[in-house]
Amino acid sequence: MTETGESFRDSLATIDKRGRRIWVYPNKPQGRFHAARAIVSVFLLAFLFGAPFIKINGSPFLLFDIINRRFFLLGQIFWPQDLYLFALATIALVVFVFLFTAAWGRLFCGWLCPQTIFMEMVFRKIEFLIEGNGPRQRELAHEPMSPSKLAKRLSKHGIFYALSFVIGNTFLAYFIGVDILLNIITSPPGEHLTGFVIMVIFSFIFYWVFAWFREQACTLVCPYGRLQSVLLDQNSIVIAYDFKRGEQRGSWPRGGRPEGNGDCIDCGACVKVCPTGIDIRNGTQLECVNCTACIDACDRVMDKMKLPRGLVRYASYNQIVHSAILRFTPRMKLYVAVLTLLVGATVTALALRSPVETTILRTTGSLYEELGDGVIRNIYSVKVTNKTGEAMSIDLALASPAGQITVLGPALDVKPQGQVQTVVSIQIPKSSLF
Repeated sequence: MTETGESFRDSLATIDKRGRRIWVYPNKPQGRFHAARAIVSVFLLAFLFGAPFIKINGSPFLLFDIINRRFFLLGQIFWPQDLYLFALATIALVVFVFLFTAAWGRLFCGWLCPQTIFMEMVFRKIEFLIEGNGPRQRELAHEPMSPSKLAKRLSKHGIFYALSFVIGNTFLAYFIGVDILLNIITSPPGEHLTGFVIMVIFSFIFYWVFAWFREQACTLVCPYGRLQSVLLDQNSIVIAYDFKRGEQRGSWPRGGRPEGNGDCIDCGACVKVCPTGIDIRNGTQLECVNCTACIDACDRVMDKMKLPRGLVRYASYNQIVHSAILRFTPRMKLYVAVLTLLVGATVTALALRSPVETTILRTTGSLYEELGDGVIRNIYSVKVTNKTGEAMSIDLALASPAGQITVLGPALDVKPQGQVQTVVSIQIPKSSLF
């Protein structure tokens, strides 16, 4: 508490003064925003589980084959030689995140983040179905073990692990491919022991995150919340409590609104539905993932009180205080300018990307050889990467000086989006070199 009477929270909402975890048991959300998020989540989940099975011209739609150093995006293959494209695209994405956050806060977290979608739209819904609403879950957690509690716990965690197994394998498919994954799943564990162990580890990681770690992934691990302090300003749109309209808080007797009271009746509905355990009325907080549950909860209360909706809504500080609209600030203009340059550079580099990448190196440990007829011979290793979807037959020729080139190894017949390596002999008359 400061000298002016203001108080500030200096700890996480899910950790007590002794540093112990405070478990969150939110009420089941419902309302127009939650319904909209559910629809968006269905499409995103369908894409997440379906993308590994999609192929374009025989190539995976998305695959990050780190082991073989191949990366497929929209059916196009990218090799380590294309690392500069990845660097440009990554920087452009970071700048876009800065721009989007400066304008709309953590909108991504509430509507598109896989962690939020799985936690709130899948695992919590199962939890609500098996154990009941938030208060009932809290009661169940503090009850002594009984056959009923044991059955609920076993069924919930059994379903959680089964889902985690499916999610873990789906994510694994993005790194090793569906064909290899199906082969591992359908074969005895002993034939693919390494792959089987990786699948088990992936499954347990996801189970641990969604069954125990939960909202702490957003508050302790994800850096996005901490970025808000430098990316947000008074013009950024966030989920905000209209303190001008709501204060002074207090319950209303049957006679109506007490003199001096605002629209907030201090019912705590917005707090009870929050999946990270915060009170949105305390202002923007790093734990807030913009899930909109507090908006829906407050709107229902406003409807019952016959008051206008929007006491908690998407708004900026300046909208609440000065009724200002979203401003295109100089900082946003700078982000847009930098982002335009980066996107332009990425598109240009992509358009100029060579369809064939060739690496020619002197064979390790070999020296030049002087033949008896006055000819110098060197041995080189040649690796050709075909970045297109069509097979290629590569012929090698010397541009200058005149000489002879002979392929000693395999022919340079490169499969679509494949690589081939061979050895060549280059013979040049000594008189042409000196």
